[in-house]
Amino acid sequence: MRIVKESIPYIVVPVLLAAAAAVFGFWWVAGFLLLLTLFMAFFFRDPKRVPPSDPDVVVSPADGKVTRVGPPTPGADSTVVSIFLSPLDVHINRSPIPGKIVDVLYSPGKFLMATNEKASLVNEQNALTIQGEKITVVCKQIAGILARRIVCWKAEGDSLGLGERFGMIKFSSRTDVLLPANVRVTVKEGDRVRGGTTVIGRIS
Repeated sequence: MRIVKESIPYIVVPVLLAAAAAVFGFWWVAGFLLLLTLFMAFFFRDPKRVPPSDPDVVVSPADGKVTRVGPPTPGADSTVVSIFLSPLDVHINRSPIPGKIVDVLYSPGKFLMATNEKASLVNEQNALTIQGEKITVVCKQIAGILARRIVCWKAEGDSLGLGERFGMIKFSSRTDVLLPANVRVTVKEGDRVRGGTTVIGRIS
């Protein structure tokens, strides 16, 4: 399975340390470091995903558990879908719609638990505004208590296909997507979703 290039130091370093530990006879240390290497390869996996062909769907921007579905502020007609990514989930972020990135806004901040409601306001985050033919969405990469590195491979002006990779968040984190009023949300809190394939909304 493919892994992202950001994984290289996280895999190479424990392998070298394991080899050194084995040379000096510290087999239990070497074994632990090899297990750590395998976990890192698992964590940084980048599976191939085939998005649906329906032009009127919005897909999940991340793998994980839906922890919130509702208005971003009281009375708002838009909807926020929040997805929590555990360390066992794939951490690649994918575009929920085909479109052009018209804005990228990085905001430094705190590292509260990703499930904390305040996280979307005060945590370190990177927000991409993606303009499609029918709707515009905002997709936020939000760091968590363990995630201290947000990676974005795209820039303002770049075009994205449905489900195309645009970045990742290292270790546990959260991804929010803000959907306009003309999107009927099809997921609920507690649902498990897969980035690039699970339909989370339909454009009306």
